[in-house]
Amino acid sequence: MTSSEKKQLIINAFTMQTPSHLNPGLFRHPTDKGGEYKNIKHWISLAQKLEDAKFHGIFFADVLGGYDVYKGPENLDPTIPAGAQFPINDPLYSIPAMAAATESIGFGVTASTTYEAPYALARRFSTVDHLTNGRVGWNIVTSYLDSAARNFGLDTQVEHDERYRIADEYLDVTYKLWEASWRDDAVTWRQEDATTNGPAPGQRYANPRAVRQINHKGKYFQVPGPHLCEPSPQRTPFILQAGTSTAGKAFAAKHAEAIFLHAQKPELVRPSVDSIREQAAALGRNPQDIKVIAGALVIVAETDEAAKSKFDEFKKYGDEEGALALFGGWTGYDLSTYTDDQDFRFVGQPAVRSMVNHWASTVPGSEGKKWDKRTIADYLTLGGNGVKIIGSVQTVADELERWVNVGDVDGFNLSYATIPDTFDDIINLLLPELRRRGLFWDDYAVKGGTWRENFYGKKGQNRAPDSHPAARYRWRAGEEVPSYSLTESQ
Repeated sequence: MTSSEKKQLIINAFTMQTPSHLNPGLFRHPTDKGGEYKNIKHWISLAQKLEDAKFHGIFFADVLGGYDVYKGPENLDPTIPAGAQFPINDPLYSIPAMAAATESIGFGVTASTTYEAPYALARRFSTVDHLTNGRVGWNIVTSYLDSAARNFGLDTQVEHDERYRIADEYLDVTYKLWEASWRDDAVTWRQEDATTNGPAPGQRYANPRAVRQINHKGKYFQVPGPHLCEPSPQRTPFILQAGTSTAGKAFAAKHAEAIFLHAQKPELVRPSVDSIREQAAALGRNPQDIKVIAGALVIVAETDEAAKSKFDEFKKYGDEEGALALFGGWTGYDLSTYTDDQDFRFVGQPAVRSMVNHWASTVPGSEGKKWDKRTIADYLTLGGNGVKIIGSVQTVADELERWVNVGDVDGFNLSYATIPDTFDDIINLLLPELRRRGLFWDDYAVKGGTWRENFYGKKGQNRAPDSHPAARYRWRAGEEVPSYSLTESQ
């Protein structure tokens, strides 16, 4: 395969508005700026740095509760000292400031369908899509923490697959608000229509007959509408999704434009990629419209030895208790109930045993290692439970290219050990090599374009593709009502 035929990678920065994202305790590193998460200038500076390097976007993770399972119940004592995704700010509010200081980089924002009302969320995303000139994406989650459920008035989480059934109807509501409440030609006012002689007869901002209630009446939601916001550049924000359960993959195949996956090896991610693309095709979608983004922590240096030394130095600042707190939140299992020397490859709890045996068989350097609490904590301290690619420029670029060829991924969400140092190394060392190999663009496909245009590399692709479910709700110019409303109950 020639360089010109290679798949060009999508590269996002993966972060969180908290002292320590997937690196509990690293805020203590002398050059780390995780503690500046509440300073808007910190985020503006990062956005400008990443845009100068031509990152596609910044992907903001988020949670709605604390990690309180480990040494629980409802105990945040291990979490708080480590800054392990606690405290945490809502990322959406910083996006307009970052967008005002940049031109082309996109912003993916996590928001939950379980605890956010669709009418309010649709308004917030339309607002930010306007203020960013179409550079926002929605990472759809159904939430997984019991602590979040309790704080939203529930005794425990809504059952897993039921959350996805709720999410499916939720998307129908938001698609109707974004695509079917305002006709494409509803807004008639243009600034050039203004005159110094007073309003011309009949001038109006929008045509009231081209703004409608959606009158959604479903099992979970009753939303009359109309949408409070006029159409934004993308209408429906770029849709991202991260679930890999059976229900999550089915949901992604129907709705997602980009899917975020975790795995230790590309051979392990490939079955999920193939399954999602096959399901999407069965639904009438173009499978290649779904961009698969793998999560990875990349530590790169001039040599393999220097990268390993850097990784080991970072680990000195990690907080093992915070790492075990993250494990408890992700899995629901409290490892403090086991003895310190327990080898979790052989515990009675099948879910824990399966997860740890997976790590033991895939994580480099695991041969002959006892997977007790300390080993698990040591593994999770940097980069969480995702793949860690550590080495020279050549080593890291070779492995990323292998992920593309073997896993059929389209790009990477790159997390960090320290911020912004990890991204600086990627920018200064790795990206030039990826460009040399023809794996990464020299500039945005559409400078100043929407995030959807730059993800798909196609000028004018502001709206969801025609085969995407959002497209069926479009209220096109000149139509009396949207065509979908003539053929089915709302």
